[in-house]
Amino acid sequence: MKNTYSGIREQRRDTETYTDWGGDSFTAGENFPKRCLGRAERVFSQGLQCQQTNSVMALLSMEDAAFVLHSPVGCTGCCCMANDWFRVGQIHRGQYAMKNARVIVTNLDERDIILGGEEKLRKAIRLAHERYRPKVIFIFTSCSSGIIGDDVEAVVSEVSDEVSSVLVPIRCEGFKSKICASGYDAAFLAISKYILKDVEKGETEEDLLNLFAPPTVSYIDQVEIERILGDIGIRVNYIPFYSSLEKIRKIPNARASTAICKVFADEYMKELYEKYGIPYSHTIMPIGTRNTDKWLLGIAALFGKTAEAEQYIASEYQKVRHLVEDLRSKLQGKSVFITGGTGRSFAAAALIDDFGMKLVGIETPVYDNDTQGDIEYLNKLYGNFVVDIANMMPYEQVNLLNRLKPDVFIGVPVWAAKLGIPTTHVLDIKRPTMGYRNLAYLGSKILYQIENPGFNKNIAKHARLPYKKDWYEQDPFKYVKRS
Repeated sequence: MKNTYSGIREQRRDTETYTDWGGDSFTAGENFPKRCLGRAERVFSQGLQCQQTNSVMALLSMEDAAFVLHSPVGCTGCCCMANDWFRVGQIHRGQYAMKNARVIVTNLDERDIILGGEEKLRKAIRLAHERYRPKVIFIFTSCSSGIIGDDVEAVVSEVSDEVSSVLVPIRCEGFKSKICASGYDAAFLAISKYILKDVEKGETEEDLLNLFAPPTVSYIDQVEIERILGDIGIRVNYIPFYSSLEKIRKIPNARASTAICKVFADEYMKELYEKYGIPYSHTIMPIGTRNTDKWLLGIAALFGKTAEAEQYIASEYQKVRHLVEDLRSKLQGKSVFITGGTGRSFAAAALIDDFGMKLVGIETPVYDNDTQGDIEYLNKLYGNFVVDIANMMPYEQVNLLNRLKPDVFIGVPVWAAKLGIPTTHVLDIKRPTMGYRNLAYLGSKILYQIENPGFNKNIAKHARLPYKKDWYEQDPFKYVKRS
């Protein structure tokens, strides 16, 4: 590789990255290109999503795999949600005899923090092999193992001769980066180093696409995306969610790569291009007509199928046009506040234009070059709106929602629901979101919540948020201090 990527997103050479900022979209769009946005940091934070969470979620559904968390037991909290997604996904795929993910934790305690936890790690790896006989064992580091300096790679090297499994240590200590997407990069870097290290590029399969998909994509969306691509003659290697060691090893043989979420595997696709010469498409998440068009055309260009894709897009839109127009007549002018990961939140922000809705605010964890492109597009579409660059800062979110009073909130709904605001989200492992056919379902879900707000209004009558009343009168970005 020409430029070795560290796996820490703040250290990327090709972009400035901001994780703490608050203001309006016109200011952000004007000042970011000048590098005048102003470096800032929160002097008070209320929860952060860490790297280890994303590394675990990206891989927990892998077939014939076991997972060792070299951490205190509390770090396995992220496995509960990921395991629930894994179980739901099995039912959707017709596997009714559900199984849980095979997770073992080293349970680091106070003694280990002083004396080291390498012996516990050896025992955990041996136990995972003895109990499950998996083809691959993923070993996740943690803040604790990183702070005490356990030599995880040395332990893996020592134990590898004792087991038949491929051992894959993943350096995902939470303190390394404030950008939780670095956890995805840590997982992919480990896959390259330990699974693909001796895999040479074989004969290119001309119709094969590496499709990198995050765990939050529902099975219905997976089927829809594979249908769309299949209809123009593109076959999918769907990875790493519900993937396998064999599918991972097929990565070098694909003709091209893309991702459903543009921040999920963007850095890894660059590595595949440099190492194997595999071109990639990096556009936007296929939610809404404009986004799906752009996403599909980006892929089609790599396969020489632009004309087929354009014809296909026209035919697909005709099938849903009357449904979209009907929803638009009912949703026109409704105001929306959106929160979510960088890829999904900006895709949803473009999506609501299909229904004639108005964006009043967006909360997303990172501002970088990709974000700037999205902001410029949305500024032309909606005019000025609030931008909150935050990784899970609910105290800012509720302050903004109380001020803006949107007609609907799109995102994880807990806090907005307690304010009585109609809520829905596009981060839904259980329901459709993507492509042309699922657009009507998403619009119907938004409309249903607006027309039936009673549940959230009743919650608001009885739920008590943990903030004083005077907080809602203060600047929501009070604790974002600019340098």
